[in-house]
Amino acid sequence: MRPPTGPATLAGFSPEVALPIHATMVRIRVFETRVTELFAAGRLPGFVHTYLGQEAIAAATCRHLRDDDYITSTHRGHGHAIAKGMPTNRLMAELFGRETGANRGRGGSMHVADFSLGMLGANGIVGGGFGIAAGAGLSARRRGSGQVAVCFFGDGGINKGTFHEALNFASVQSLPVVFVCENNQYAQFTAISRTSAVGDLAIRATGYAMPGTTVDGNDAGAVYAAVGAAVGAARDGDGPALLNCVTYRHSGHYVGDAEVYRDATEVEQWQAADPIGRLEEALVGAGWVDEPDVGAVWEAARTETAAAEEFAASSSDPDPATALDYVYTHADGVDP
Repeated sequence: MRPPTGPATLAGFSPEVALPIHATMVRIRVFETRVTELFAAGRLPGFVHTYLGQEAIAAATCRHLRDDDYITSTHRGHGHAIAKGMPTNRLMAELFGRETGANRGRGGSMHVADFSLGMLGANGIVGGGFGIAAGAGLSARRRGSGQVAVCFFGDGGINKGTFHEALNFASVQSLPVVFVCENNQYAQFTAISRTSAVGDLAIRATGYAMPGTTVDGNDAGAVYAAVGAAVGAARDGDGPALLNCVTYRHSGHYVGDAEVYRDATEVEQWQAADPIGRLEEALVGAGWVDEPDVGAVWEAARTETAAAEEFAASSSDPDPATALDYVYTHADGVDP
């Protein structure tokens, strides 16, 4: 796939919508850049998969969601968590494995969650969010709550059996679920041309009698418009939709990936189609911001991330004696 060119789309945008989306994208970018540095320095446990280059999708999508709407995430979930409202200090502390983390240090990078925000969890299992999102949508429909569930997944996950099961069930039951494929064109280390028989992944929606749309995932305005239509329809009771957001991760599958499977020229061309740069070009061109305004957003994000790191680094590790705490939900009168 060729990388897109030109500024982001502002049609249907307003400064009141576009500027917060831009700020969220920058916050994700700065946070993930620092996380990359911290992991490379040996300060974070486990593995880390960053969201660098895909920021437009999470930021523009979550802008449409209510606080009580649901999202399910992937192993590349930091951007989703931030876009849904998770404080970066709690997220950073979770990556450090600290007691002050969003999950008391038990989840780490690939399993961060916050049910109070409707963030039903990042997931180390590829395709692990499909059934959870469908279940959340079923719950919302039965309760008549007007909530919507958004399922984020990658082009690798689209080939899992759980994709078929969840989309078929969601369509049969007319559930308020929007399936957002973050098509970064590589399933771990394998190009999509070697994993999918169709070039346009949105065509998969036809088999489930739901709308399917392919979107420039590096254009925050295009993502915002497409997600708005899908979320609005789902909230109105018109059932699910599939969005194929074509994007590209700026770094490897994980921090430390040698990336021998990607051509350097291809990477450079897609990095030049950076979603933040394209949105900033559009915002400045429209006169909605000037260069100092843009610089202030980046400086605020750097200050926030530095504070999050200080909070995490100064927090305590969990007490080993509590290792089995929070594993079970206690029912009245029943011992765990």
